[in-house]
Amino acid sequence: MVRVCSVRDVPDPGALRVEVPTPSGTVAVAVVRDEDGELHAVSDTCSHQAVSLSEGDVEGCMIECWLHGSAFDLRTGRPSALPAVHPVPVYALAVDGDDVLVDATADIGPAAEAR
Repeated sequence: MVRVCSVRDVPDPGALRVEVPTPSGTVAVAVVRDEDGELHAVSDTCSHQAVSLSEGDVEGCMIECWLHGSAFDLRTGRPSALPAVHPVPVYALAVDGDDVLVDATADIGPAAEAR
């Protein structure tokens, strides 16, 4: 896991785009604080049109793509609204004091098996 930001950097609720280094390159990740204050890490790329999810709105435990309104569950990566039909990767996230740590080397979401 690598430090990507401070807890206070993430809007409440909202999302922050971070670049996470991995052995195979850099991965764009959205660090998201849901309406309950929980932090999540998902791919920052919408599976429908490849735009930044961190620019979308957070409602409950969902993030909505700003372009066409596809919404993704922050826990599973699964879309709940069309036009997206494919899930986005979910990454491991930990908080150490004020530091947010993310491991973007593997998709840990239950929807990973569907990809």
